[in-house]
Amino acid sequence: MSHPHPELGLPPVLPAGALRVVALGGLGEIGRNMTVFEFDGRLLIVDCGVLFPETEQPGIDLILPDFSYIRDRLDDIEAIVLTHGHEDHIGAVPYLLRERANIPIIGSRFTLALLKAKLKEHRIEPVVREVVEGDRLDLVPFDLEFFAVNHSIPDAMAVAIRTEAGLVLHTGDFKMDQLPLDGRLTDLGGFSRLGVEGVDLLLSDSTNAEVPGFVTPEREIGPVLDEVVRTAQGRVVVACFASHVHRVQQVLDAADKHKRKVAFVGRSMVRNMAVASDLGLLRIPDGILVDIKELEKLEASRVLLVSTGSQGEPLSALSRMANRSHHQIRIDERDTVVLASSLIPGNENAVYRVINGLSRWGARVVHKGVAKVHVSGHAPAGELLFLLNAVKPSNLLPVHGEWRHLRAHAELGHLTGVDNVVLAEDGVVVDLIEGRARIVGAVECGYVYVDGLEVGDVGESTLKDRRILGDEGFISLTIAVDSMTGKVTGAPQIAARGFSDDPKAFDEVLPLLEAELDRAAVDGVSDPHQLGQQLRRVLGRWVSDTYRRRPMIIPVVLEV
Repeated sequence: MSHPHPELGLPPVLPAGALRVVALGGLGEIGRNMTVFEFDGRLLIVDCGVLFPETEQPGIDLILPDFSYIRDRLDDIEAIVLTHGHEDHIGAVPYLLRERANIPIIGSRFTLALLKAKLKEHRIEPVVREVVEGDRLDLVPFDLEFFAVNHSIPDAMAVAIRTEAGLVLHTGDFKMDQLPLDGRLTDLGGFSRLGVEGVDLLLSDSTNAEVPGFVTPEREIGPVLDEVVRTAQGRVVVACFASHVHRVQQVLDAADKHKRKVAFVGRSMVRNMAVASDLGLLRIPDGILVDIKELEKLEASRVLLVSTGSQGEPLSALSRMANRSHHQIRIDERDTVVLASSLIPGNENAVYRVINGLSRWGARVVHKGVAKVHVSGHAPAGELLFLLNAVKPSNLLPVHGEWRHLRAHAELGHLTGVDNVVLAEDGVVVDLIEGRARIVGAVECGYVYVDGLEVGDVGESTLKDRRILGDEGFISLTIAVDSMTGKVTGAPQIAARGFSDDPKAFDEVLPLLEAELDRAAVDGVSDPHQLGQQLRRVLGRWVSDTYRRRPMIIPVVLEV
């Protein structure tokens, strides 16, 4: 849900020559990244991603940014710039393009390829413009320059945005692996050049701001994965993000070395690896790939599966393996399962549930907590300090992180002498005026839920009802009244689901309900709605006093 800001009114009209920055997601949360820049009446959007639901949002598939702020100004949007192809940065693009299909999309080759594959499922043909690091693009009034950054997905980029209000650098997600597998270093030299030019505002990835030191090189993961594959007696299942091409390459290399056949499991994994292979970003050894249906014909010691589900998603292939519901793969004591990913905050319980499920069937489970099988794609504090010292921004706006991450990043900014650090969250409006960034107001910025094919028809009240139903159960109370006289024609009937298995659970409350009906008759209450509400209050009070529970109670008054 959104965080209201009663202390902040609506922002004033943007002064001439000033730049406005509004995050519609990504501040105070991991995901839903979307930032709107406004200058001279035109808008530029950087990223447009989704947030994945947590347990208190039952039935929800995705959470989108709230487009209300820009819905009346869609024609003012110059372009959407995508820093990289992760779902929390591109996943909401199809939903924005539903509102204006011809918004130009700017991004790197791999990012756009992933987006096109996604949009094909939505039957949308995008207007795209491919850029590479070093490119400079003039979208009046925005002058864009792109820089290579290292991340856990190929082709990630940072973008510098020049306007008459000043120079802004948005890093996107990044780290500073000094030995990247693809040789593509984060362009610290380019950032330093911007620092000499004068960066007025830095928006920088905060995810690992609490983590001291420097990132472990990806190259150190390869030998560990190789050893796991070498020593495994049965099948090896490696679960990782479907976008982590470099990790999949390391797995393929280990499988090829130890003469194992590989099958990709999970629709997004199959799709993304096909895209990466077509673009030359993934080298697949000849003859190594097999269809999952062919695995039964192979010795277990010659099989390796690359699967989705590293975050414990309930319907993922790995989760179904853990609960023995996968119709093709049955885990046993010879198998080895590798979780080659970090835990996204909020997914811990789901991941540990999968680990326990796999362990129950005897599998050896290798994860980041016991072996070096993954390294984060986000810069820890030591690398953020490098960036801050190279860029020397006048103003810092930490982005992409929960509040603890934003505050830790803000402290790094203070330590390096940044003159002005602004801490904001989704919907807070920050204006850059004469080189100084400050909060000037807030706009509506709630969660927009995707439930099945519907967008926005489920709100907080519906989710509250779903939580009550899931936690406390449901009770229906039915009475029949004569439509002519308004008199009750029979005793109240109570039915419940998810409340109690005891068939006599409500015997004690029936006399109370009948007494309430007698009082209503004496008082002349004949309105069905009023009668139902009186009975609901009596039943609700009794349930609360007797069971200390608050189920959903629905009174039904039938006129017969």
